[in-house]
Amino acid sequence: MGTRSIIRITGIGLLCLTLGACAPSYRNHGYMPPEDELNQIVVGVDTRASVEETVGPPGASGVVNGGGYYYVRSRMRTFAFRAPDEIDRQVLAISFDSAGVVSNIETFGLEKGQVVPLTRRVSDSAVSNKTFLRQLLGNIGRIGPSGLGG
Repeated sequence: MGTRSIIRITGIGLLCLTLGACAPSYRNHGYMPPEDELNQIVVGVDTRASVEETVGPPGASGVVNGGGYYYVRSRMRTFAFRAPDEIDRQVLAISFDSAGVVSNIETFGLEKGQVVPLTRRVSDSAVSNKTFLRQLLGNIGRIGPSGLGG
């Protein structure tokens, strides 16, 4: 191989590395139970224990004052060497009555910075701690690189 061939191969390799760094990469953070598992939960029948058995327990920060269970999933996009951007966040809220029986299952997301319900099993919102839900969804874009572990 001549010097010209080595320079050409090196140039092509550097070009491939540069173009590869320009492609965005995506990462999901958190856990959202699959739809088929959620469909197994029956409002008015299932309890906290059966929900944990069916879809798994929420994260340690997902249990609020003995209230509902919250499952949070975020989608992060990293482009080249820039800090990651959170492009989507969904929250699943499973509410329980005073006896610990499922009273509502709702999925929330963000639209134009506002918390909006995406799906709801019961027509009336049973989420009792809406401030906590707004905090979960409202931090979109405010997570620094140090908060991405996990």
